[in-house]
Amino acid sequence: MRGREQQLDANRWMDAYFDHLRVEKGLSANTLEAYGRDLRDFADWLEENGGGSALEAGEDQVRLHLFQLKQKGMASRSIARKASSLRGLYRFLLKEDAIASDPTRLLDVPRPGAALPRDLSLDEVEALLAQPDTSEPLGMRDKAMLELLYATGLRVSELLRLRLQDLNLEVGYVVAYGKGKKERLVPAGEIALERLRQYLLSGRPQLAGRGAGRARPDKNPYLFLNRNGRKLSRQGFWKLLHQYALRAGILSPVTPHVLRHSFATHLLEHGADLRSVQLLLGHSSVSTTQIYTHMNRERLKQIYQRYHPRAT
Repeated sequence: MRGREQQLDANRWMDAYFDHLRVEKGLSANTLEAYGRDLRDFADWLEENGGGSALEAGEDQVRLHLFQLKQKGMASRSIARKASSLRGLYRFLLKEDAIASDPTRLLDVPRPGAALPRDLSLDEVEALLAQPDTSEPLGMRDKAMLELLYATGLRVSELLRLRLQDLNLEVGYVVAYGKGKKERLVPAGEIALERLRQYLLSGRPQLAGRGAGRARPDKNPYLFLNRNGRKLSRQGFWKLLHQYALRAGILSPVTPHVLRHSFATHLLEHGADLRSVQLLLGHSSVSTTQIYTHMNRERLKQIYQRYHPRAT
């Protein structure tokens, strides 16, 4: 009976922790899902190994859990993320006096080296952006989305959350709402703005009117609509991006984040400073943006190895 009470108590504290992450930290649904998966895995492991609830776990159990994940071949990056999830939980529990000590306080998990993100060449970007058929509404929408994504470096969630009121085509910027609902102004180039004008004039009105008899999607405030006049989903965007990449002959995977990385990399290659790129991407810390300087260094090394007569 005591064990069941402990488990119920642990569940209540877990719910409180996720409320804290959602409301006070403003974490996205995807981040919350990742945290939940990590913490459920740990709770299941404790149950399977007779360790009681998360409130009773000690330092040795936390270390053993992570060690066994490593033995099973889990990547160091994934282990580091799971360790971070556990640290966050136990720091919250300690602060709320739910536990007497933090079992992760001495946990030392090496930070894995940041993986260099994939980016597209200028030729690949041009080929991708040329794919939508702008003679019909969906093609106008897709052209506007792809041009805007590459012109601004928005996250796909930011792109699909854009509302009509978030555009200022005369001045040439969009209002993006990033992680933690932080608002920022992002300038857009004239090519992307022109494609937006075409979509708003000839494409979006047709899409908005397709379901007007049901939930009045003609009143939908969102900028990018699906074929039924409703807000386009992330899954829908990923599918069409994948299809356009294949048509463009790009063999490596192309995701919305690849376009975001390409935006940042191409800016830096053409002389933009790191601080400006940080602001455009909406990174809270310049250290997050510094990965792109590593990308440039790697590219310089490749150019040197290829062209310098005494490189090898």
